[in-house]
Amino acid sequence: MKAARIALRSAAPLAGASAGSSTGRLPKEVEQFSRFSPSPLSIKQLLDFGSTNGCERTSFAFLRQELPVRFANILKEIDLLPDKLLGTPSVKLVKSWYIQSLQELIEFHQKSPDDQKVLSDFIDTLVRVRNRHHDVVPTMAQGVIEYKDTYKVDPVTNQNIQYFLDRFYMSRISTRMLMNQHTLLFDDKSGSGHPRHIGSIDPCCDVVEVVNDAYESAKLLCDQYYLTSPELKLTQVNGKAPGEPISIVYVPSHLFHMLFELFKNSMRATVEFQENSPTLSPVEVTVVLGKEDLAIKVSDRGGGVPVRKIERLFSYMYSTAPRPNVDDGRNTPLAGFGYGLPISRLYAKYFQGDLNLYSICGYGTDAIIYLKALSTESIEKLPVFNKSASKHYQATSEADDWCVPSKDPKNMAKQSAAS
Repeated sequence: MKAARIALRSAAPLAGASAGSSTGRLPKEVEQFSRFSPSPLSIKQLLDFGSTNGCERTSFAFLRQELPVRFANILKEIDLLPDKLLGTPSVKLVKSWYIQSLQELIEFHQKSPDDQKVLSDFIDTLVRVRNRHHDVVPTMAQGVIEYKDTYKVDPVTNQNIQYFLDRFYMSRISTRMLMNQHTLLFDDKSGSGHPRHIGSIDPCCDVVEVVNDAYESAKLLCDQYYLTSPELKLTQVNGKAPGEPISIVYVPSHLFHMLFELFKNSMRATVEFQENSPTLSPVEVTVVLGKEDLAIKVSDRGGGVPVRKIERLFSYMYSTAPRPNVDDGRNTPLAGFGYGLPISRLYAKYFQGDLNLYSICGYGTDAIIYLKALSTESIEKLPVFNKSASKHYQATSEADDWCVPSKDPKNMAKQSAAS
């Protein structure tokens, strides 16, 4: 094990990077807790903490170890970023938040879970940590913008930063989920929330209801911005229990986030593509529950995008380059910095689902959310810092094993003469 750790530290990081050279060595607590791998939970296990058999002491004992482990693992990856990115004020700030939060949480390691004041203090610390990390996404995004605006970013570095941000934001989703679940379940001051929910999880999440809520919220924005909006055409197919409403055990706020983003994109594309049409084509949504999966397809007639641009829509580096113009006062969340789709896909993947786009240029786009239908199979997808992860930050690019297309065909007559 020790040899493996030494090998990790000696792995060559990105060009211009060294482990923490911009901001000093990581505290010993980070090294200590990064030796452990995160322990992913299923939605079923998260529910059990709030069941009649669950208890605050059990959740406390788990979180006081697990949260520092997750913070330490991602801090090790932050330290493998290029020095110039690590040196931006925004990334320095984010890194300091994570270190401070980890150090505050490990203060509970030797404290007794039988002491009610300890449990109460732990909740207060979770709320403080959660509030401190509230602006992590835009702050890290700002750091990436500063870095890209100042320095030339080569394709390999671009790819590695994309790899990091997916893992960084997924880690944040997971720690926020754990903190929210504990505070909602055991904090008397947080309010009861929805009576049907267990923490932030709805054991009987009405999918069509969330679809309608997300549509209405996006429609309100679209109407404000464009003075019109497409209608919703909804179809549901329950393959498990035909004719019955479709519900799953899930986190409604996560599903709303994904659907709201997709509706915003579909509505904007439809209105702009059909601006000269007397009527707008509806946004069509199909919800299908199968034995293993729940699928939600959002289809629009918004003109689509070229195939070569599909993956760019999920790229943080690509989408953060053009900053929104806020000078005219007409900027709304319908525009934004472009992090909506990549973050939405992370929400889908968090519990082993996915989010894919299929587009026909000149016609429209289908976006499909896939979620696990069973709570026992909806298990957290978590990044872990290890030798394999470390290799992704090395500044090497292997030669492509496919021919690079050329715009001009070879002159075979000259080639034959030369031979």
